[in-house]
Formats: sequence, C-alpha cells, structure tokens
Amino acid sequence: MVDPEIEIRKTEGQIDDVITEINKNVANGQRVLVTTLTKRMAEDLTDYLKDSGIKVQYLHSDIDTVERVEILRELRLGKYDVIVGINLLREGIDLPEVSLVIILDADKEGFLRSKTSLVQTIGRAARHVQGRVIMYADNMTDSMKYAISETNRRREYQKKYNEEHGITPTSIVKEIRGSLVEKEEEINVDDEYVEKLDQKQKRLLIKKLEAKMLLAADGMQFEKAAEYRDQIKEIQSNL
Repeated sequence: MVDPEIEIRKTEGQIDDVITEINKNVANGQRVLVTTLTKRMAEDLTDYLKDSGIKVQYLHSDIDTVERVEILRELRLGKYDVIVGINLLREGIDLPEVSLVIILDADKEGFLRSKTSLVQTIGRAARHVQGRVIMYADNMTDSMKYAISETNRRREYQKKYNEEHGITPTSIVKEIRGSLVEKEEEINVDDEYVEKLDQKQKRLLIKKLEAKMLLAADGMQFEKAAEYRDQIKEIQSNL
C-alpha cells in the first residue's frame, strides 16, 4: 500500500465542503472518518450531517468497547457511511473501506493535533488504494509540517519500491465478520473466589477479562463480550 495524499483547505465554508467530499466518496461505495477536537462540535456536526441525509454515527467516549466494535462493524457493512469522532487513535480502528479521513481544526496544537497523532490519524486512510486526507486549517503548524513531510517521504519511498518490484497497490480486503473466538481456559469469577483476592490479583483478573472482552467483541460475540464487561464492572466496584 501507499500512504494517502494530503490536501490542506481553508476553514471558510468547510462544513459544506465536507458534505461535498463525503457525498463523492459515498457515491463510490467508500467510507469516511471525520475527526473533531470537541464533543460539542462532534455532536453538532453529526446532527448537521444527518439533517443533510448522510448516514453518520458519532463515536463518543461514553460508548463502551462492545458498542464501539459493533458501530465500526456497521460502518464497514454500510449501515453508516461516516463516523465522526474526537479520538480516532483508540483501539479497534481497522477499516479498509475508509478512503477519506477529514481532520478539522488541524492547526490547533495539542495532543490530538500533535505530530505523532496527526501521522497516526493520517494512517487511517492508508489501507485504501484511493486513500486521501483533507486537513482544514488556516495556519501551518510545526506538527502539520512534520506529519505532511513524513507522510510524503514514506509515500515516495513506497511508490519507488512498488515501481522497482512491479507491484500494483490494491486496497486491503478484510473479512468483516472476523474470526470466531477460540476456546480458551475459563476464568474463575465466582464471588467467593474473587472476594479472597487481594487488590493486585483483582487488577490482574480485570486485565484478563478485558482481553477476553476485546477478543469476543472482535469476533462479534457481543453477548459474551457484554458478560465480560459486566464482570469487570462488578470487580472494579469492589476495588
């Protein structure tokens, strides 16, 4: 694969421009990620996109891991064409159908617009052969300069490598249903057993349950994942 092309656009009229770009991608059967800096902006943008007839879902921090994985699966299946989020660097973002990543307020320095975060966010479009990134900004920050320079450097290297080896880039194809959860050793969460554990042992048990929850969610066994989630909450309440 080749890293995505990056384009910088001014913020004036950005929302109408975003809608135009989304509609172009949706017409080609592709998906879009939009990242904002604040919860309020994410909510308002999601509502505006819905009113514009776009199938969109807001991925916010209140959504637990099980629901998060299910929403991302529904994006891949086409129930949604767009995901709006604040932090798109969290686990579970592996979406080959996404060909466009839109970064709003790209010039607002901070954790989510640092050079590392920008490079990683840009990478969310790297799994599609037509991957693109649009940054909306009125200024060019050092973080933007670095992220653009690093992405372009890698892009040129990848293109040269592909040419030298006769490789034609194609989009990554990933089975949507994912693999079934393999049978694993059962974890004892009996109340009597858990009560005997010290704080360190309880935290270790929580980590094991979290790993099983993620595995179950990835395999789309959401009821099982929800059971693990409830077990985790129960143990956490007794820490």
